[in-house]
Amino acid sequence: MKGFLNPRLSTLGDPFQLPGINEVVKRVLCAVDGKERVVLFGDYDVDGVTSLALLSEMLRAYGCEAALFLPHRIDEGYGLSAEGVARCLRQHQPQLLVAIDCGTSSVAEIAALRQQGVDVIVLDHHEPPRGSSSLAGKPKTDLPDCLLVNPKASAKSDLTYLCSVGLTFKLCHALLKTRRVEFDLKAALDLVALGTVADIVPLRGDNRVFVKSGSAVLANSKRQGIIKLMGAAGVKPPIGPEDIGFRLGPRLNAAGRLDTAEKALRLLLTDNPIEAEELAGELDAQNRERQEVEKRILAEAEATLEGKFDAARDTAIVLGRRGWHPGVLGIVASRLAKKYYRPTIIVGFDESGAGKGSGRSIEGCSLVAALNECNDVLEKFGGHEMAAGVSLREENMAEFRRHLVAAVRAQLSDDALQPRLHLDAEVALRDVSFDLLHWHEMLQPFGNENPQPLFVSCAVEPAAPPRVVGERHLGLKLKQRNWHQRAIFFDGMAEPLPGPPWDVAYRIRSDVYQGETRIQLQVQALRSAAPLD
Repeated sequence: MKGFLNPRLSTLGDPFQLPGINEVVKRVLCAVDGKERVVLFGDYDVDGVTSLALLSEMLRAYGCEAALFLPHRIDEGYGLSAEGVARCLRQHQPQLLVAIDCGTSSVAEIAALRQQGVDVIVLDHHEPPRGSSSLAGKPKTDLPDCLLVNPKASAKSDLTYLCSVGLTFKLCHALLKTRRVEFDLKAALDLVALGTVADIVPLRGDNRVFVKSGSAVLANSKRQGIIKLMGAAGVKPPIGPEDIGFRLGPRLNAAGRLDTAEKALRLLLTDNPIEAEELAGELDAQNRERQEVEKRILAEAEATLEGKFDAARDTAIVLGRRGWHPGVLGIVASRLAKKYYRPTIIVGFDESGAGKGSGRSIEGCSLVAALNECNDVLEKFGGHEMAAGVSLREENMAEFRRHLVAAVRAQLSDDALQPRLHLDAEVALRDVSFDLLHWHEMLQPFGNENPQPLFVSCAVEPAAPPRVVGERHLGLKLKQRNWHQRAIFFDGMAEPLPGPPWDVAYRIRSDVYQGETRIQLQVQALRSAAPLD
């Protein structure tokens, strides 16, 4: 309990507990000593670019200037694609290629690299294809012929909750324990916190330490890029997971979603304040552009669903269209999955009929397991239980939809397809106090597997008419007997409010208004009050 409430760096596990890490440390130091040409090949999301930034800084401390390579999302696709690898070889002629946040499924591509004399290391946290696990009792097929650090590909590791930047931190820690060099690994926790929160991995074990300590480092970061990015995003200390997940992360992701993630990587690495300000401004502008593209595709997707979605029949949503930008499809899928409470996959096709898509799931449904049942109609897929990516031909779309609907039906009952809120406690408005808030904040950081507590107050009435905030939100003044509380209901304009009194489900946070610190209720749902027993 003490470890949970007060996570400390001293409680981090031994990095050599990671299967395969010893061999990787030896190979990296061999490359350093031999002055080999090293390339770090990453992914274009926040987890990928923070991993590349961290490992490149670590290698530089050892005197190794590794080349950094990011694939182009549109032209080369995700991970170690044949197109991306070919360009990497032309540009850098690596002797050692370190694939980060990708590579576990790239058996053919890594075999081709080995045939050309390139050694390969994979640091990855994505699920191996079914049958690739070495877990007892499961069939085993070939994993890539390389040095592999992926806790999910081993029966011996309990670190399956780490994302790639967490694995990269572990590698850096292991390198430092093996051969000391002047490098402040603690100061790099700002990168680890960014990647861990943005990748929505479980906030338990070492991840909880990474985010707790990393958020404090982030608030006082010396990186010019992070300082300027926080300014562009309007983020001020103290930094919480919400700031990373909804403000900093999307801006770092924006470059890779629409084009290449190079600007995000440069932002994290630059020590030039002028360049940092320019890059932060460009990422902020790209994020606004991304929002507009996302808004248009979401509207088109909802128009397609209107009148066609049948909650009794459709256990999953699969939509696709030519011209939909693949860089924002994951966000669109997330919004539709939340609205309709169905696993959702959105696919964008090019003029040749080649499609790339992203999916998001709901509680109780492993998306990657469902996609395994659709393998015959997919060209490629990969991901986690809650998020995945796919590649398929346009002519296979209808069959893919049928397979996925059946695969989800095999996992979920009708009851599991009903959206529900998991309430933590019923609280009277009079008990929503700064004392409650103090203990509430002891549970931080909130995120995957440590959700922010959700309270409910029953038989609550409005103390004043609701006030429209922005275009979609409602400001509420609530009362219960003689106690009053302010609340904000995000997206409260989406549906008419029922008649009071209400049962109100909400989360709490502190809010500073005109220099005064207040408690704000963030309404998650509101319904007519249930009859008392």
